[in-house]
Amino acid sequence: MSISKTRQKLVDVARQLFAKNGMENTTMNDIALASGKGRRTLYTYFKSKEDIYYAVIEGELERLSDKLDEVAARKIRPQEKVIELIYTHLNMIRETVVRNGNLRAEFFRNIWMVEKVRKNFDNAEIELFSKVFREGKEDGEFDIDNVDLVAGITHYCIKGLEVPYIYGRIAHGLSEEATKPQVAKFVYGALGNIKK
Repeated sequence: MSISKTRQKLVDVARQLFAKNGMENTTMNDIALASGKGRRTLYTYFKSKEDIYYAVIEGELERLSDKLDEVAARKIRPQEKVIELIYTHLNMIRETVVRNGNLRAEFFRNIWMVEKVRKNFDNAEIELFSKVFREGKEDGEFDIDNVDLVAGITHYCIKGLEVPYIYGRIAHGLSEEATKPQVAKFVYGALGNIKK
C-alpha cells in the first residue's frame, strides 16, 4: 500500500471512529486497531490525535472544495453560478455534519480548531467567488466596483448561514427550489445591474 493510501486509510478510519464515538472517546490505539495498522505506522503519519482530527477536517473540506470547483466549471451564466455555489456550499456543509454523527459536536465545540484548518479552504472559496464575479463583471452581468471585497463578503455571509441552515432554521418547511428565486433576488440586488 502506498504512503498516500495508507495515510488516507488512517484518516478514513479515524473519521468513522470520531463520527461514531466522538473525538474525545477515540484513542490512537482505537484508530490503529480499526485500521489494521500498528501504532508505529499510525505515529509515522500523525504525531497526535489532534493531527488526525485536522486531517479529517481537511479531507471533508477538500470534498466541499472539489464540489464547488465542479460548479464553477459549469458552462452557465455567472449569476446562475453564484446561486449554485451558495446552495452547494450550504448543502455540502450540512451533508458533512450529518454524515459525521458524533463528530458534529466536535465541530461546534472546537470551532477554533476547525477554523485553523479551514483557513485555506476559506481563502480558496473567496478566490473562486472572485473569479465568478470577475467573469460576470466582464460580461456586464454584475456592477461591482471591488470584486475581491464582494467575494469576501459573500463568503462570510454564506459561512454565517451554515449553522442555521444545518439546523433547518432558514426557510423551515420550504424546498430549495421554492427558496432559490428569493435568494437570487437578494443576491442579484447586492450585485447590481443584472441582465435578464
